[in-house]
Amino acid sequence: MIHEVDLCLRRLVRDDALLGGDVDVAFEAPTKDWASRRNAPTVNVYLYDVREDMRRRQRGLHNEYTDGVVTARHLPPRYFKLSYLVTAWTQRPEDEHRLLSSLLSRFLRYEAIPPEMLDGTLADLALPLPMTVALPPPEDRAFADVWTALGGELKPSLDIVVSAPMETGRVFPAGPPASEGVRLEVGGDNAVAHNVPPHTTPGHVPERVAMTRVRRGHQ
Repeated sequence: MIHEVDLCLRRLVRDDALLGGDVDVAFEAPTKDWASRRNAPTVNVYLYDVREDMRRRQRGLHNEYTDGVVTARHLPPRYFKLSYLVTAWTQRPEDEHRLLSSLLSRFLRYEAIPPEMLDGTLADLALPLPMTVALPPPEDRAFADVWTALGGELKPSLDIVVSAPMETGRVFPAGPPASEGVRLEVGGDNAVAHNVPPHTTPGHVPERVAMTRVRRGHQ
């Protein structure tokens, strides 16, 4: 799932008319060593944090059907927040700011990853991938700490957060349907029981198997 989100972000950057094909897109950690080896204008999209999006966790089980019969049940997908540090790297700070401005304008157009950019398991799930840009960081994390961990100097950046779904892989087989059942009809003082085969079609007349007359006030 993570690599599929990477591909979506690469496409979003590549489709920017201002950036075009003249700017590389990298997902490596923007360390001093990486910066020294860079030889072309680059947009770095560094994944620095992965954690579950608890606001989107769902309860219960989803049914799987075969020919109209429940054959299995599975847990709903879990959503995970993928946090990316997006930076621009050129020879001049002015050019970097221009690239960041273009990227900010690009990402602000979308509340979620466009569905036409989804591939693989993300396309199969057909669920939305909400996306935010440049929101304040959580209280337990500061961008300066990220740069400190990378061993580099603080640099202007955009914080892109994508909430992406992922299957848990936990599937529970369903038991076979009942071979027969009983339906009880009560009308007036009469109670009538019928054999009801499973998956009966509308209009089917069940077999009457018992009739008991019940007097109110008597057991």
